Amino acid sequence: MYKLRILHPNAMTRLRLQPVMHGMAGILFLFNVIGIYKMDDPNWLIAALFVIMGLASIFFPFIMKNIRKFGEANSLMRMLQAFTLMSGCLYFLSHLQPIVGFTMLLAGLGMAYIGYAEFKILQPSFIEIDTTGITLPGIFSNRRTGWNEMKNVILRNDLLTLDFKNNKILQLEVLDEISPLKTAEMNTFFEKRTQS
Repeated sequence: MYKLRILHPNAMTRLRLQPVMHGMAGILFLFNVIGIYKMDDPNWLIAALFVIMGLASIFFPFIMKNIRKFGEANSLMRMLQAFTLMSGCLYFLSHLQPIVGFTMLLAGLGMAYIGYAEFKILQPSFIEIDTTGITLPGIFSNRRTGWNEMKNVILRNDLLTLDFKNNKILQLEVLDEISPLKTAEMNTFFEKRTQS
């Protein structure tokens, strides 16, 4: 019945953590340079790759504010980080360092997951509200909530507030322009559904 474009519920938390995650990836790359340097026969090409990726990851949060297509640039950086970590995994495994290699594999898989989650969060998100319930966007799938689980739902000042019966409150920023008449109509619908 109603479909509203919203800011993804996890977007603000993820966007606040993004610079920290890029910085931690950069520090991990620079620590790998130390591991390569201490080997008997260091591969300077891999060491240079880790130095470049480490510095790029550390400085990326400082320049990402100036990038016009932020989502695409962030996804590209995450893919490069995951690829470099997987390459490091193969390098350390080939040099008989299984603990470091498998740690790099786990870090690469984690970076790939983070990249996918950030990609999904930065996509347009929609909440669907109908007579049977509310469908909220998620990372992997949408979550359906019935009206019997809701205490109150109200739209005011471009903010949709969902008050659940288990005392959980979720506030979502609505990105669509909604007229005052349409807002009143929606609030009346919400009130009827939560009281029935």
